[in-house]
Amino acid sequence: MNIIRYPERSEWKEILKRSALHTEDIRDAVNTIINKVRTEGDRAIIAYEEQFDKVKLESLAVDETEFKEAENMIAPELKEAIRQASANIRTFHAAQRFESKKIETTPGVTCWQKAVAIEKVGLYVPGGTAPLFSTVLMLAIPAQIAGCKEIVLCSPPGQKGKIHPAILYAARMAGVKKVFKAGGVQAIAAMAYGTESIPKVYKIFGPGNQYVTVAKQQVSLREVAIDMPAGPSEVAVLADGTASPVYVASDLLSQAEHGADSQAILITTSEQLLEKTKAEVERQLATLPRKALTELSLRSSKLILVKDLAEAIDMVNEYAPEHLIIETQNYRDVAEQIVNAGSVFMGPYAPESAGDYASGTNHTLPTNGYAKAYSGVSLDSFIRKITFQEITKEGIRRLGPAIQILAANEQLDAHKNAVTVRLD
Repeated sequence: MNIIRYPERSEWKEILKRSALHTEDIRDAVNTIINKVRTEGDRAIIAYEEQFDKVKLESLAVDETEFKEAENMIAPELKEAIRQASANIRTFHAAQRFESKKIETTPGVTCWQKAVAIEKVGLYVPGGTAPLFSTVLMLAIPAQIAGCKEIVLCSPPGQKGKIHPAILYAARMAGVKKVFKAGGVQAIAAMAYGTESIPKVYKIFGPGNQYVTVAKQQVSLREVAIDMPAGPSEVAVLADGTASPVYVASDLLSQAEHGADSQAILITTSEQLLEKTKAEVERQLATLPRKALTELSLRSSKLILVKDLAEAIDMVNEYAPEHLIIETQNYRDVAEQIVNAGSVFMGPYAPESAGDYASGTNHTLPTNGYAKAYSGVSLDSFIRKITFQEITKEGIRRLGPAIQILAANEQLDAHKNAVTVRLD
């Protein structure tokens, strides 16, 4: 890992830079796949599945037999863990329900909002180096609570032509009935345009590699909405001398094992903690099954020593991490000063993995500094708020003259006239 001591503020931008995604190189290839799926439907998806996932599919839809097979393949302890995680995710997201309130802005003029679910949503769940069945829960449970009428889930099949059983079990537990064997760009295109088997949706959610990221960006220009811009996953750990180097190292490694382009950063006020964490990372890394992949990620990761806690907080807010772990003596006070982060984990007993799986918060979060402007997925991600206004005769008498003046000064006479005819 790269060690940086007492950097000047003028150096922060360069130090905190993420790995660049050179998406221009793949954009043409992504568009080719999108266009083929749009014109050829299921036939194109089946061909791409054979090309990319090395599997020959006769149909794309997961049938009831496959759901039952998947349930029988899941170990009881995993079923129980999925149930516990589901309950916590449901509890947290159900508490986010919007309560509408009618406001009389002027006597006779009443305005309010109504929350309405997005009717059709598409969920993409990767199944490559790690089958992310936890993502099924994070996306499908709030979609179900919101009241989305149609929830479509796509995930790549393995070489036996089956989706990972834990993904299917989680989908069934979260109430998803429409699951399809499709991965990568072809899955995103199918949900954006619709095929003979896969319904078209209005908004697409879910993580993926750079091909999936570019595909989501491309279809969002024309056909559908997407959850948020996404890049490689990342964590920042803000720690002082009271933090455990064992815990800090485990947090950095749990992020680094996501993939070679993931980033893990320690920002600390303690030289001793920095050195001990470096040694502990090396010790724990040697025991990891995904050691080779994790090592690649650590090459772009950093251990940064700063002069005091105030500077550490400023640096975190400048970085705007997807995940932030605060392991300091007064972590609650520090957390109050954080304004740019996707999800914050407070204290020595709150690893990132808690939010990734089972605490109840959502793990679909803004990366690449987008936490400065975007929120993570929540119940609001699956709803729209429609505004209503009701105006009585008294209301238009009181409000009408102001509308007439405003419209006239914008030189929009028809707008003014719509009020005038009522007042007359």
